[in-house]
Amino acid sequence: MSTPSADMAAFKELLSSSKHVIAVAGAGLSAASGIPTFRGAGGMWRKYDAMSLATYIAFLSDPSRVWQFYHYRREKALAAQPNAAHIALAKFSIESIRKEIAPDATFTLITQNVDGLSTRALEAVQSALPAESSPPSQPQILEMHGRVLDVLCTSQTCGHRVTDPTSPICAALGGTEELVESGVIEPIVDKADLPRCSQCGDLARPDVVWFGELPHHIPEIDKLVDKATLCLVVGTSSMVYPAASYQKKVREQGGKVAVFNLERSQGDSEVDFLFLGPCEETIPQALGL
Repeated sequence: MSTPSADMAAFKELLSSSKHVIAVAGAGLSAASGIPTFRGAGGMWRKYDAMSLATYIAFLSDPSRVWQFYHYRREKALAAQPNAAHIALAKFSIESIRKEIAPDATFTLITQNVDGLSTRALEAVQSALPAESSPPSQPQILEMHGRVLDVLCTSQTCGHRVTDPTSPICAALGGTEELVESGVIEPIVDKADLPRCSQCGDLARPDVVWFGELPHHIPEIDKLVDKATLCLVVGTSSMVYPAASYQKKVREQGGKVAVFNLERSQGDSEVDFLFLGPCEETIPQALGL
């Protein structure tokens, strides 16, 4: 088993000749923007394991608690701004910019994050382009776990989806995001006062992918992984499937894998490049942006 390289110049040379590049991003990409990771040691919200709240069973059992958790995450996302790593990946998504770095490469960012910061970064980069520049011909970012600002009706006969950036999303949740200090009694929000569907009035839920649910864009992502010649793994411990399997599949079919993480993680000894440090520093450097 070979030791991954930390040679940035060698990575840039590989990138410049790559044909099909994908990036698989996780919570570490947004850490510098102030978005909590909720995974591993310290992954707690109030006194609860945050991962245990990301299930439909938890929502059915206590919609008040789950909505308070996602209201807190919504407020964090609304207050956050894309960091330098988001911006660099967004710039690399633009063909006119990318061709100066990797002339023959295609690129798609596959993100597990629900904060929407990658999309906001791309919108900001596109808006700053000269008027004569054409936008990407197809979506460059696939948000496989949805967005925390999206809301879904729980009625099977309705199923209305909408993006709702209202802060707070409903009056009853206002201020509950501040009650995270130890010893504060958890507020109880009546189910009738929780967010409702704007179409049918039934109870709504955060339109994110919970454990046990099928991620978005899987057929499209599978096709991208199948032809990828270079996979960038950005800010993820590669523990959540199916995303955790992508880097292994790319290597098995002869592609290269470069990991950008704050610290060592599972499986990074079996990659080609490993760059440790904050993503907001390593990604702009690696992409020359």
